[in-house]
Amino acid sequence: MESELAASQKRQAMLAAMLAAVGARGYERTSVRSVLGQTGIYRQAFYDNFADKQDCYLQAYDLGVERVEALVLEAAAERRTWLGTLRTGLTAFLEFLDAEPDIGRALIVEVHAAGPEALGRRTAALQRVTGFLDQGRAATGPDDGVPAIATEGVIAGIQAIVHARLASGASSGFRELLPDFMYFSVLPYFGPAVASEQMALASSSA
Repeated sequence: MESELAASQKRQAMLAAMLAAVGARGYERTSVRSVLGQTGIYRQAFYDNFADKQDCYLQAYDLGVERVEALVLEAAAERRTWLGTLRTGLTAFLEFLDAEPDIGRALIVEVHAAGPEALGRRTAALQRVTGFLDQGRAATGPDDGVPAIATEGVIAGIQAIVHARLASGASSGFRELLPDFMYFSVLPYFGPAVASEQMALASSSA
């Protein structure tokens, strides 16, 4: 009888293979067979763990997002200010995309092809990002009149740029976006002077 450890290792291998395949081939062109081909695991083991391709992708998506969030949180853990946390968090995210663009593509681009449930999980992940960025709005003070939609605009802008580059097949150059991302992430909350300072800090740390 297969041990729990061996079963868990097989499941993790299939989840990793699903993200790799989706990132390289696209969701529509990825099949259960292509995932199994990367792992050498039998088809029955796949269906012992997942209902179908979509179920496997959804679980792989959750695991991938959890991993990215952990990288970002670990990088930002020692920062005491919102601006410092934003800079180190963005750095970790962009460096992850440079290191593993296919996984980034599987999480950011191909989620749209995986159906409504996948998009619902994407929405939940973006809401967690929104919660953090809203701390910047709160830091400006209640009388500064920064609208709540400013946060949505920042997130949408970053997502659109990253999505476009990943969708075009880019496999590097994401870390270079940090100064510009810092500028327009900070601008709505603290104005052009602070945004320019943060852009310069991000440039000097590149």
